[in-house]
Amino acid sequence: MSGGGLLVAGTTSDAGKSVVTAGICRWLVRQGVKVAPFKAQNMSLNSFVTREGAEIGRAQAMQAQAARVEPTALMNPVLLKPGSDRSSQVVLLGKPVGEMSARGFFGTAGGRKYGEGVQGGHREALLGTVTECLAELRSQYDAVICEGAGSPAEINLRRTDIVNMGIARAADFPVVVVGDIDRGGVFASFFGTTALLAEEDQRLIAGYLVNKFRGDVSLLEPGLRMLEDLTGRRTYGVLPYAHGLGIDEEDGLRVSMRGAVRESVVAPPVGEDVLRVAVCAVPLMSNFTDVDALAAEPGVVVRFVDRPEELADADLVVVPGTRGTVRALEWLRERGLADALRRRVAEGRPVLGICGGFQVLGERIEDEVESRAGVVDGLGLLPVRVRFAREKTLARPVGEALGEPVAGYEIHHGVAEVLGGEAFLDGCRVGSVWGTHWHGSLESDAFRRAFLREVAAAAGRRFVPAPDTSFEALREEQLDTLGDLIEEHADTDGLWRLIESGAPRGLPFVPPGAPEARG
Repeated sequence: MSGGGLLVAGTTSDAGKSVVTAGICRWLVRQGVKVAPFKAQNMSLNSFVTREGAEIGRAQAMQAQAARVEPTALMNPVLLKPGSDRSSQVVLLGKPVGEMSARGFFGTAGGRKYGEGVQGGHREALLGTVTECLAELRSQYDAVICEGAGSPAEINLRRTDIVNMGIARAADFPVVVVGDIDRGGVFASFFGTTALLAEEDQRLIAGYLVNKFRGDVSLLEPGLRMLEDLTGRRTYGVLPYAHGLGIDEEDGLRVSMRGAVRESVVAPPVGEDVLRVAVCAVPLMSNFTDVDALAAEPGVVVRFVDRPEELADADLVVVPGTRGTVRALEWLRERGLADALRRRVAEGRPVLGICGGFQVLGERIEDEVESRAGVVDGLGLLPVRVRFAREKTLARPVGEALGEPVAGYEIHHGVAEVLGGEAFLDGCRVGSVWGTHWHGSLESDAFRRAFLREVAAAAGRRFVPAPDTSFEALREEQLDTLGDLIEEHADTDGLWRLIESGAPRGLPFVPPGAPEARG
């Protein structure tokens, strides 16, 4: 017998679908329910490598952690990794299969291909793959909580939708629509989202969930009653605004730059100084979550920068991963950041390059895959030459650095030939410049503390890492906070009825409906 389920949709992108899905997963698992997350198709530059070597969205890995299960490719069968405004790499069941234009993916032939299996106009064919993955999860779990993408009322894309109402209808799952009231217009967004859907889709829209509310809920209640009178659908909860949630979401660049500064609020600095970390906000920045573990340290301030002047007072500069290494290199030069980095290195001031950031610090890049730019000179700050391979490296390495154990994950086409320097996490170190392909290494607590001590010494700061910061424990606290928000502020009995029994019968049609539904 297949397990029940629910689709968490949103009135917009970044309405809170990812965190609400994680919160529901954490609430359910604490009730003894065996639950799994699912997102049919994700567009994100923040990704993760599962134990079987599959690449999935980091949001789904975070939701799996919320559900206390091991993430697998079944939980995110289609991942799109943008390489420009018009094209993305298509990752199918954890493996890259091609580079495709948006027009090609959404239904019109186009886009160049360097893999096999996906060609222009095949998006509809993927519905079979994602429904099979969902069916397999349902056979293994009591409940599957699905996350939608963007808005389900994107009427220009409905015909080929596989992540919102397409998967909801295929699985006959009820849908709860999340709205971010902090943005304003949440009632219009709830009503308009419902009214733009075809009648067949509307019958699955069970109700709404208000996110990020500040103030007295009683002031909201008249509007919620009017919304129910207008749509025949109830609101399943009003979640208060929660500060300090550093939870992985799907659009890393927007999420990171919205706040501009990440600062630890867990405790005051242990030493006499703070450490200031500047992260170069390179184009197509990927896995910016690498610096979250730094921001979790008391006394470490992390900010994202795009001007050379902003490096002046930084104790550590991080050049992060990117889906466009050559483009990022050009951007660093155009902005004057490349020269600022060279000056830092000449002065013995710390720089860390991760994945694509490691590659740009090297001597030379040979790329006939990602940018097809051929041979390009790097910044020459590390004795490394990089050649882009057509096959992507997806791995979960473990090792040792600075005398401490380290675990990480690798996602890259670039193959690094290290020509000198001191070995460092399959990359190298020269003086105060470190480079590695390993994402997630800073989440290893003992290694992170050792690394920060090295940075502080090189920067001349009297900074002392806290002796007991556990990144894993902090992440668990955040996930428990999400579960608490659902348990304390949502109608959990009502949500469980939806998961177990589906959408209520007889939900009214809200006109006008989608264009194809008229008449």
